[in-house]
Amino acid sequence: MSEFVVITRPLAQADVLAQRVTALGRRAVVFPLLEILPLDDQAPLRAALRELDRYALIAFVSPNAIDAAFAARPDWPWHIPLAVVGEGSRMALLRHGATAANSTIISPTDLDRTDSQTLLAELDLPALRGKQVLIIRGETGRELLGDTLRAADIGVTPLAAYRRVAPELNSARRSELKRLLSCQNDWIVTSSEGLRFLTEMVAQLDEAGSVAKMQQQRILVSHVRIAETAQLLGFSNITLTRSGDDGLLAALQSCS
Repeated sequence: MSEFVVITRPLAQADVLAQRVTALGRRAVVFPLLEILPLDDQAPLRAALRELDRYALIAFVSPNAIDAAFAARPDWPWHIPLAVVGEGSRMALLRHGATAANSTIISPTDLDRTDSQTLLAELDLPALRGKQVLIIRGETGRELLGDTLRAADIGVTPLAAYRRVAPELNSARRSELKRLLSCQNDWIVTSSEGLRFLTEMVAQLDEAGSVAKMQQQRILVSHVRIAETAQLLGFSNITLTRSGDDGLLAALQSCS
């Protein structure tokens, strides 16, 4: 069995998964690969969120987008349909009070793959034609959702709600990364961007064999796109799981 389960989500989203990993009898280590920060200027976000009645649908690309938007506008108008791409986002909506009882929430029904593409399969594009959709996201991200909606004659407004950066590789994180590379672990990775940051951090260690050690670690990923990124980065032990925490935990148990 691998020694640790390394959870690489942003810090605010890692604790619940770490607790569930510990409940399985595994040793969880939280090592975030992304830091979620507020925008330098919150005024455009707040201004846009005051005009939500313009939109026939509000789509969130991640739990971070939900948390940032609800923090900027606590008095959320529940009558506007919401769309999310994964189970983590549904849980984030629930934390902020959005339920099936007070909101229309659209999300992928295929739990083996939850992303923009499977969300699009659930949307009634003809009914949205000529209307406006707000996509709440980070400063950067995939354009598939917006591009597909525009191609269907649907107005799209992308709205940045937060920014993602690589955490600083300070002395404490450098020491922790060296410790983790000294043994075989299971790494839960839920972001292609975070995985690229990880390989950059390992390369900065300036230790012979560090990159090879990282590439031999077991990587558990919940989306085929992250698996493809891992392959391109030279990882050889990749497990593709079902979407959501339940899928990650089931894979952990099966590979123990």
